[in-house]
Amino acid sequence: MTDLVRPNPHRLRIGATGRAVLGEDGRDETVLGSSRVRAVRVAGGRWRDRNPLRRSVDRVEAVAVAGLTVAFLAGAPVAALAAGHAVYSIGFRTASAQQAAWHRVPAVLLAAVPAAGYGDDQVPASWTAPDGTRRTGPVPAPSGARAGRKVMVWMAADGRLTGTPLQFSQVWGLVVLATGLAALAVGIILLCVGQLAHLTLDRRRLAAWDADWRATEPLWTKRP
Repeated sequence: MTDLVRPNPHRLRIGATGRAVLGEDGRDETVLGSSRVRAVRVAGGRWRDRNPLRRSVDRVEAVAVAGLTVAFLAGAPVAALAAGHAVYSIGFRTASAQQAAWHRVPAVLLAAVPAAGYGDDQVPASWTAPDGTRRTGPVPAPSGARAGRKVMVWMAADGRLTGTPLQFSQVWGLVVLATGLAALAVGIILLCVGQLAHLTLDRRRLAAWDADWRATEPLWTKRP
């Protein structure tokens, strides 16, 4: 004998008014049905509908907000990737060039460093350039160092003193910083555009309200 499939009397039914009956577990789903309908109305509240109190400027503002949101979600990753790639390319070339051309050489201190100094003090020193000439100039030296002591300094190919070459680990740090700043810059620009659009639409909204009040106020006050 063939079994007949009987409809479930507790099946949830939501009509156009948002009313609902008991669900399959026997719970009252009226509140759930009303909440769902209310959520749909709120989601579409600022779009095209039959609300006579909602003006076209409100719909334009909603479209502008949605457009700016989409622009940020699409533009921020692109800007971050572009900035990160540019910084990585420049930083990698710079680090490679500096590490290949700069070398550490000994410099002889020409004066003693006071023992009460703070950190590395700048004292006169001399060093030999790659072309064999003798160079002099201030170099960092530890506190308490005596004259004649040798300290290691970084020197370029032309004999001038330099700082420590850029390291590849520092390049990655700059890449992370650039990507974050690029995304932040896109957000700030779009936020300014949105604020400007909001102020412009607010002026139009207030002007429309003022015009409607001038047309409606005589009907309420019975004045010509």
